[in-house]
Amino acid sequence: VQLQASGGGLVQAGGSLRISCTASGGDFSSHGWTWFRQPPGQQREPVAAISKMGDTTYMDPVKGRFTISRDNAKNTVYLQMYDLKSEDTAAYYCNLVGLNSRKTMDIFWGQGTLVTVSS
Repeated sequence: VQLQASGGGLVQAGGSLRISCTASGGDFSSHGWTWFRQPPGQQREPVAAISKMGDTTYMDPVKGRFTISRDNAKNTVYLQMYDLKSEDTAAYYCNLVGLNSRKTMDIFWGQGTLVTVSS
């Protein structure tokens, strides 16, 4: 299984960006996705999550500005980011978790995509 994140880049403050992460090697429609981020010199933290049923959860600093969504047919999760701020600068990582057909836990991480917001 591989998770490939993409879409990061340099954006001005107040701008928008959409990042995505695609899983290959199976059907992950029954798994939950989470986006994490790790600002320079800081610890990794969760940003937004979406369950297999499509329920979403957001960290307070991004509520109202970020939207997480998923396309099960493409095994892909998206993070649409609006009104970006300098404090959103970070490496963004996708995480995929769920029970597989062998009834064991899958935990997969993407390689990270860098988002830089210039003020």
